[in-house]
Amino acid sequence: MALTPSTIRVALLAGGNSGEREISLASGKGAGEALRTAGFVVDEFDPAVKDDLKQLIDGEYDVAFLCLHGKGGEDGRLQGFLETIGLPYTGPGVWSSATAMNKATSKLFYTREDIPTAPFMYLQKGTPFVVAEIAAAMGGTCVVKPATEGSALGIYIVEGEEAIAQAIDDVFRIDDLVVVEKFIAGTEITVAVLGNEDAYALPIIEIVPRGEFYDFDSKYAPGGSQHICPARLDEALTKQIQAQAVAAHKALDCTGVSRSDFILDEDGVAWILETNTIPGMTATSLLPDAARAAGMDFPALCTQLIAYALER
Repeated sequence: MALTPSTIRVALLAGGNSGEREISLASGKGAGEALRTAGFVVDEFDPAVKDDLKQLIDGEYDVAFLCLHGKGGEDGRLQGFLETIGLPYTGPGVWSSATAMNKATSKLFYTREDIPTAPFMYLQKGTPFVVAEIAAAMGGTCVVKPATEGSALGIYIVEGEEAIAQAIDDVFRIDDLVVVEKFIAGTEITVAVLGNEDAYALPIIEIVPRGEFYDFDSKYAPGGSQHICPARLDEALTKQIQAQAVAAHKALDCTGVSRSDFILDEDGVAWILETNTIPGMTATSLLPDAARAAGMDFPALCTQLIAYALER
């Protein structure tokens, strides 16, 4: 749809109360600059401030541009608030956001669509579990991570019962739900998807992290990782993985944008890890990189996300 940015009032939401607050603020800064460059009228709000939420109710805004990561911003709660006050917003809706945020629940929908995902177990705080059974089921080396956190917060790759038990205890300090999954070695790749009904995948990004895997520092520290886009894959495999990303987008009923992360093993199988419903918008973020590779600069990307929100 054609937009006239100068006539559209945008409420940019960044900050919040999650463990990813600082990254959210950085995303908000980057998106705010891009939106203003595109010609939009932009006011900035922090959902952690009650007066800011009241201004969203009382103000006359056309769309909310979401730059919130983690709990309270990416899990459907804020989306529900915006639905209640009748303010269109960028990115997927309430159910999609909540489902994608839960790494165990989302696996059920990947499996239904035959998108390969690693075998896993789901642990709830206060419910007994046997570490020996977990180690046996996962093959010794496994990934332990919070079910409802993002940005690689609290992720451990561990081997042996003692290390697994310690990792589970550590993750329970930040989340009541823990996912333990079989470790799959390979190349880390990510695929952004844009669109509503006619969703399509952007060029695949191959991630070469500085550390053992794509952890928090690799994501956000300057020089923390190298992004190779397009990824070093042949055309057939590229199309196959892009199709899987679009299938994940649709399986979770996403609208506007999503970004799915995969591990590509030595046999050429791409195992989906998770789907992000509000990808980062910082200087080192993956979505803007993929858009640039497709010939879309940052202001044009932000404009398109608003177009999808208003179309929906």
